[in-house]
Amino acid sequence: MSLGRDIDHWGTNPGDAIDAALQAIETALQELLSTDPAYWRTSQKKDLLERLEKLQAMQAALKLRVLAAAGDIAEETGAKDVSGWLRTELLVDKGVARSQIKLAAGVAKYDLVAAGLAEGVVSQDKARVITKALDAVEADPAASGEHLVSAEKMLVDYAAWMTANELKNAGRRILAEIDPARFEAAEAKALQREEEHAARRTFYTARDNGDGTIDLHARVSRAVGMRLRTILDSLAQPRKLSAENKGRKAPYDRLLGQAFARVIETYDVDLLPRHGGHGTTVFVTMSVDDLRKDLGTAALGFDGDQITAAEARRMACNADLVPVVLGTDSEILDLGRTARLAHPIQHRALRLRDKGCQAEDCDAPAAWTEAHHLTPWSEGGQTNLANMVLLCPSDHHRIHDADYTYERLPDGRIRFARRTRTG
Repeated sequence: MSLGRDIDHWGTNPGDAIDAALQAIETALQELLSTDPAYWRTSQKKDLLERLEKLQAMQAALKLRVLAAAGDIAEETGAKDVSGWLRTELLVDKGVARSQIKLAAGVAKYDLVAAGLAEGVVSQDKARVITKALDAVEADPAASGEHLVSAEKMLVDYAAWMTANELKNAGRRILAEIDPARFEAAEAKALQREEEHAARRTFYTARDNGDGTIDLHARVSRAVGMRLRTILDSLAQPRKLSAENKGRKAPYDRLLGQAFARVIETYDVDLLPRHGGHGTTVFVTMSVDDLRKDLGTAALGFDGDQITAAEARRMACNADLVPVVLGTDSEILDLGRTARLAHPIQHRALRLRDKGCQAEDCDAPAAWTEAHHLTPWSEGGQTNLANMVLLCPSDHHRIHDADYTYERLPDGRIRFARRTRTG
């Protein structure tokens, strides 16, 4: 593809040099693509990835330079602007095209950023973060031209050892780093405004999918979101490793979802508000026959929502709920037992005894386990150490799953087997 065949006023044709350079790049890429990385040495793969990262930054620098000087393309083609031409000719989404043109204009303003891109030191993502931070400095009435120059130099230097997200955080407080005495108070006020804005925009909604799941949608402050992610990561990681060791690999987003359920299920109900002198309690209503069945249903709460008998038994092991067990004429046979739940001192004793999940093929630590009654509470099982073992949430679900049977081994571990179905 030729980028121009006109002779300039020096009597040369710069288009020929551009074509030759592009053809050399295309040829080199085709040669690399014709090889299979599976046969490359590890050092070659590392070298290629490192050099490609630099080359991508240099390619972005070239593209942004051209976009910054591409107003004549719109004039020649009749497009409303360059983004319109990118949409119609190159099939680039309008929003993406406009973002690229905005970045091109921003990079053109800042020489050090442009130079960092051209040298392959600053990636396109980092250039976007830096130019946005510098635009904020430029718009700050308390900042001077010297502050802007210092901020650009500092952020370009940071780009050599920070990720784009880390650079974004540094950009938010760059003025406070340059001149702490002058800008720290202003930064504190800005953070306060940001937190107040986040509080106003916080919300939570839930939609029942009708298939046993509920979709949750929420917006919280960055601080709360990061704290939640840290909690979920810490809860999901041991189970992720355990699942991989057992050959049951699961997507990490699923493990995070299970970790979120774990947070809800094990929340300390003593911290909940009290109503009429009583702690908030969940009632599970079911017949005594269903409670003892593998297949049965229970009503969760007072709105008629249904769960399985197995789930009700699992919840009864460690949740703060009252099982309302009904007889044949719907009379209340049992409205919970205070001794049904393991006392905290019993749980500590179980941790000392069992050390971790007692499933034979699991290595989840004791910190992520729950106390399970071997003889179910519904069948008269006692809440004592002899009748309880520690299980991780995954294996606690499994022991209540009708598709599995289990036996207790001489060493106290639990061995699971998939139940054989007949008929």
